[in-house]
Amino acid sequence: MPCALATLVGLILLRPAGGPPAGLQAGGQPINARVTATQAVDCTPGSGAGGCIALTLRMEDGPLPGRDLIQLVPVEPSTPRFAVDDEVVLDWSGADPLDASSYRVADFQRGSPLVWLAALFAGAVLVLGRWRGLAALVALGLSFAVLLLFVLPAIISGRDPLSVAVVGACLIMFVVLYLTHGPSARTSTAVLGTLASLALIGTLGAAFSAAARLTGLDDQTANLIATLGTGVDARGLLLAGVVIGALGVLDDVTVTQTSAVWELRRANPDLGARGLFTAAMRIGRDHVSSAVNTLVLAYAGASLPLMLLFSVSANSIGQVLTTQDVATEIVRTLVGSIGLVASVPITTGLAAIVASRESREAVPASR
Repeated sequence: MPCALATLVGLILLRPAGGPPAGLQAGGQPINARVTATQAVDCTPGSGAGGCIALTLRMEDGPLPGRDLIQLVPVEPSTPRFAVDDEVVLDWSGADPLDASSYRVADFQRGSPLVWLAALFAGAVLVLGRWRGLAALVALGLSFAVLLLFVLPAIISGRDPLSVAVVGACLIMFVVLYLTHGPSARTSTAVLGTLASLALIGTLGAAFSAAARLTGLDDQTANLIATLGTGVDARGLLLAGVVIGALGVLDDVTVTQTSAVWELRRANPDLGARGLFTAAMRIGRDHVSSAVNTLVLAYAGASLPLMLLFSVSANSIGQVLTTQDVATEIVRTLVGSIGLVASVPITTGLAAIVASRESREAVPASR
């Protein structure tokens, strides 16, 4: 209850102040279009140099729905391939809608495949989890609601990113764990273990990002600051990502450990706190070894283009590892992994103490 009240106070104190800056709202208007024809052409008509592709696009909405538009796209190594019937998104500057230069091809439309993938994911969760799976899906939706309605607006409005991330992560944790697993001593123990581990991750992240002089000013953060036109704590934004990124794996570990302790208690009601801790830690060691590998590979996969870029550089391995971008990922990965490792004995110890004090009749049956 004190932790829940502290989260509530944090929500009140860190609530978004006003709307986003005007600079953030500026930008082109997206317009859906479909490619009806493609042709290789000169970038400069009549030059004979080639190097461009002419896309004939039929606008599906915007100021001139149903009208055709021709866009020249330079053919470069980073240029995507376009084909007839591709659905794309145009960025309209708001200028003369009859002028082709007022538009540019910004991206592909991806709504339909993402909807089908989300439906497939939801179906798989419901088939396996049934009512528990439905609760998990609702909790997932509420997690995104916390991120979209509290965390992101609060950071954009100038609140401290780390404080916002901690409060948001605590709120997500309360919602997800209690909604998915129900209110019980078992769930509350997982909550406490997750809270302690998050506190450790936040402390270590702040200490080592300062010691390594990590600024957090990568290209995306620099673009965000330029768009907002106001100061953003880039290092705090980095730490916020560390906290939120580690939360999902922590939930898995803490819930598994508490479940293991209660199942051991149910199988052998004569086990005391020491016996429960010793037996559950054997399970925890196996679990944490695979969970750490999962966390490291998740960060490595997200940074794969960066790793490829540095693998072909002329710098030594030591120089590569200490660059800003790579060192950031190292700190992010190792701090999250330390918190993950620590969550096993912390949660197991708490669970052993609580479970050993419950009467035999109060120990819940396997769900």
